[in-house]
Amino acid sequence: MQRRRVLAAAAAACVWPAASPLYAETGFDVQPWPANKAAPKQLSTDQPGSNWALADLRGRAVLINFWASWCEPCRQEMPSLQRLALSRSAELKVLTVNFKEAPGSVEQFMAQTGLQLPVLRDGDGAIARQWGVRVFPSTILVDSEGIVRSTVRGAIDWTGPAAQRLIQPLLKRVPAAVAPGLAP
Repeated sequence: MQRRRVLAAAAAACVWPAASPLYAETGFDVQPWPANKAAPKQLSTDQPGSNWALADLRGRAVLINFWASWCEPCRQEMPSLQRLALSRSAELKVLTVNFKEAPGSVEQFMAQTGLQLPVLRDGDGAIARQWGVRVFPSTILVDSEGIVRSTVRGAIDWTGPAAQRLIQPLLKRVPAAVAPGLAP
């Protein structure tokens, strides 16, 4: 009987992040990407009609943020995502995926907030399902080699120290012998 309670508690923490102590303390939790799960190759099409694929972004770390305009935590974290994208554009690409909203609603949200990040469309929720997203906001972290590392569930200040600890391991490593300004 005790084993069932432990399993039920573990399952609840996986299904609903608010049950986890980290989520209760910080507003987000981090789940490692399953080792045997392949990442979807094609992401989606953005508002202007460009197609996005992970392979095209290799060499830079990628954050794929799933959001909706009706999601208040999504709305709150969006400005910090945009600041992060602007400050680290050479080494990091931030993509956003809008969940099941009409193009007009997305365009209105972008105009009201000044959002300039690429917004990919997920009109039927298929992309969120492919990536295993069930909580909004959720952000998939992909390293510079194109390997999916983890999923952040919940809102985070992407310019704060907790986010920097998540982002730094994703960035391309430059060997010390060839780093600018360093002697071999």
